[in-house]
Formats: sequence, structure tokens, C-alpha cells
Amino acid sequence: AVRPAYAAPIASRLQRIAQASSSFKFTMLLSTAVRHAARQPSLRSLSTAAAKAAPTIKVEVNNAGPSAAELKEERKETMTKAAAAKTSGKSGWQKFVSGVLDVIRPACAAVHTPVMKVLDAPSRRRVEKAASVEDLRIAAEKRMHAMCYGYLAGGADEEVALRRSVDCYKDVELRHAVLHGVGHGEVDPSTTILGHEAKLPFFVTSCAGQRMFHADGEVATAKAAEKHGVRMALSQLTTSTFEDVREAAPNSAKCLQLYVWRDRALLKEVLDRAKEVGFTSLALTADFSWVGNRERETKTGFTVPPSYSVQQCVDAARSPAWTFDFMSRVPYGYKAVPDADFPAESLVDFIAQQMKPEFDWKDAEWLCQEWGDTGPVALKGVARGEDAKRWLDIGGKVIWVSNHGGRQLESSVAPFDVLPEVRKAVGPDVEVIMDGGVRRGIDVVKALARGADSVACGRAYLYGLAAGGFEGVDKALTLLSKDVHLAMGLLGCRTVAELKARGPEFMLHKQNSSFVYDNGTGLQPYFGAPPSKI
Repeated sequence: AVRPAYAAPIASRLQRIAQASSSFKFTMLLSTAVRHAARQPSLRSLSTAAAKAAPTIKVEVNNAGPSAAELKEERKETMTKAAAAKTSGKSGWQKFVSGVLDVIRPACAAVHTPVMKVLDAPSRRRVEKAASVEDLRIAAEKRMHAMCYGYLAGGADEEVALRRSVDCYKDVELRHAVLHGVGHGEVDPSTTILGHEAKLPFFVTSCAGQRMFHADGEVATAKAAEKHGVRMALSQLTTSTFEDVREAAPNSAKCLQLYVWRDRALLKEVLDRAKEVGFTSLALTADFSWVGNRERETKTGFTVPPSYSVQQCVDAARSPAWTFDFMSRVPYGYKAVPDADFPAESLVDFIAQQMKPEFDWKDAEWLCQEWGDTGPVALKGVARGEDAKRWLDIGGKVIWVSNHGGRQLESSVAPFDVLPEVRKAVGPDVEVIMDGGVRRGIDVVKALARGADSVACGRAYLYGLAAGGFEGVDKALTLLSKDVHLAMGLLGCRTVAELKARGPEFMLHKQNSSFVYDNGTGLQPYFGAPPSKI
């Protein structure tokens, strides 16, 4: 039994515990606690007088839940378990081949430079001779492992949306100008993209895991973008660090692309890091909450991690430059995901679990608020005018028309086809970006004339990256830049503003597409009605 004389020491100890506590806040009277204790069989000798004499202690409680540090530790533990499960799930053959690669990797790295000069010589010649992005695509296909090329070049299902996104530009014809008086040095294709001046009206869009295409990955892309004065968007699933990319392209790498993830604490941590290293704009990829069905990846045997099947091993032997480069480098990881200190192949399940199909407008509004006044936030994946207007209503600033490279919904509308609807919905003063199917600079010019403020290029530069690293991306941007300058000159347009203003004047749209040219009112939707006269 507890004697009354112990009441004061108990009260003192409770007070010290309360003062030390940072996780719970509650209000109690010690007298109440003592009376409650007195009702217990083991404490019945505690006197009522002692309870009344006990001092009142006020202790505050906070029911805010786990702290940021606790959530971080929990996430690290989840990642560790996911990586361990992926590793333990490998077959005996996978573990054997992975072990062999780990053993020979230092030796391959030691002779990497002289060996790659020999193995990469054919691809370098292809890049040098390339006269178009299509030539770079062929060079990329010849250098890459077949399953990685299939991942890069493929689309959803039968790839109808992918082909339409490329072919739609052919539905537009342009009336060239004569006696326009524009000289070679008078064309100025500069514009403003996501709040920053850019020398060219197109930029390199984000793509996850670029080191899968070429070991130099995002850093090679960043260096080429910086050389050309082209803006660059970096993926949240970059395989190069924020710091490395920003160092390679301090003036170009300004936009971070985010996926719709479940863990808000994780997203906030990524946002805070992005702000610290100098990113000034954000792109929310809203068209990738569900993953499309990519039949080409099934046919090429694409797996993560590699299964080292007979097919994969044969394809590796057929692409010696890519394979030796892969064998010589430390396995890449997702460098922008906090605490992801594991190879990327080990975290595919964790990343998949983070995708949030039910991510909605309220989540998007929260994201805009978290980014604050750091810079504009773009909604990437817009294909409807109503969605564009709603984005502006919740605080978004930029509309990004896209169908995710035709990799999601089969038969999804080509961004170029829906561009007029989006522009009409938001008016002339809202910044509109478009991507999808761009393979030539003339595609960029047509998109600008049809309502885009700038154009994001994906596969066009990625084929260059896969074919030759920095030199390949440099070649792709050079080809696109020359095309833009030439087309603007032949149209008699000195500036991007003039090109956009005069677009309805010189654009003719074939009648077999979803839009036709309507004299006086521009491009209008056509769904079964008689086509307007051209």
C-alpha cells in the first residue's frame, strides 16, 4: 500500500514527466489522479486528505500524430523492406548473373574509356551523319538493348495514339510567304517558358530513368540543353541528383516534374529540396496515375529487374556498346526520392505503391499551396478545355497539353488536335505548353501557330541521348533549332509573337482530320458536319 506521505513525490514525478513530454498534451488535476489511484486495490491506503492537498498540475497534449522524423524513419524502413523483398524474390539464375556482374564491374570500369571508344565508334558515326530525328531514332535502336529501346519507343496497346500524335502534323499545310523582307539574321525564336526567357520556343521535357538509355543520363541532357539555351524539365524519378543536373545546366534546368504520389510528406520533402537547389517551376504529371498497357514491352521481354532470360542475354550481345556501358557503371538509383539509397530496380514496387490513382483536384490544390510563390505550376496531361479552366480556378498558372507520349490511353486524342479547344477555353493570356509527336522543328512551328506558347520535346532528344549521350542530344537540338529558324524565315515571321498572331492566315488544315480551317474564325472542331470551305 502507498502511504499518504508518497503523494507529493508522485506529484513531483508526474510534473517532471509532463514537462519532458513532447508527444502528448493533456490536462489533469493531480487530485483527480490520486483519487482514481485511491480506488485501486493496491492504493486504497492513500488518504483523501493527501489527495486534496496535492498540487494541481497542468500538462498539455498534442494529438498531431507521428513527427516528421518518425515518418521519415517509417518510410526508410518501408523502402528497405521493399528492396529486400525485390532482391529475395529474384530467381537463382538472376542472383547468379547479378553476382557475376558485381564481380566484373570494377574491371570493366577500369578499361571503360578505351573499350567504349571502340564499341561506340559506329554509333558516333551515325550521330554525326544524322540529318533528322528519324536518323537518330535508327541510331538509338542499333545501340540500345532491345527491351530498353522498346520501352523508349513504344506506346499503349497497338500504338494508335502514338502514331496519331506523330502523323497529325501532316494534316496541316502552310502557305509560305514571298517578298517578305526577312533576312537570315532577323529571325528571333526566343520566348518565355515557365517564367524564364528562352532562346528557343521548345524545351526538353522530363523523362524518368534516363541512365537506362545511356549511362550519362540526365547530366548529358542538361549539358546539351545549356549549350543551346534550351529549357529543361527534370523528372522526379531522375537517375541523376538535383545538384548534378543543376550544376550541368544552371540556366536551363528550372522545372521539376512531379508524379501524383500518396505520401504528402515525401512530396513536400522533394518540393523543399527542389526549392533549395534552384528550381523555379513545377509540372504535375496528372496523366500517369494509372499505367497504360504497353504491348511492345511484353514482346521485347522488358522486366525490372532484368530477368537475364535467353532473350535478354542474346539482345545484350547484339548491343555491345550499351551492354558494356551498363556493366561498367554502378547500378543507377532514383536520386530525387529521399532516402532511396538502393538501385532503382529494387524500388519498383515501392514506386508503384506510391502512385495514387485517386489523386484529385483537392490534392492538386494542396500541391499548388505547398509550392507557394516559388514560381508557376503547370498541369501536365490536359486534353479538355474544361479541365484547363478548372486548373486555373484552383490556383494553377500554366496548362500543359499532353497525352503522355501516347503511352497511356489507346486512341487518346493527339495533343496537337485538341490544342485549339484548350486555347479557346483559357483565352490568349494563359501560358499553354504542348507536347506529343514532335519529330521536326516544323512541328514546333505548327504547334506555336495553332495556339501553343512553347513546345516540349521528348523522344526527339531521347533518341539522341540513347544514340550518343551528350553528342546525340546536341545533334537533336541542333536539327530542331535549324528547322525552326528555316520555317519561320520561309513564313516571313521574325518573332514567335508574329508567328502566333499570323497562324490562322497561313495554316490550312486537311478535311480528313478532326479539325478544319474555317475562313475568318480559325480552326474549328469538325465532328461529322460538312467541312468548311478552304
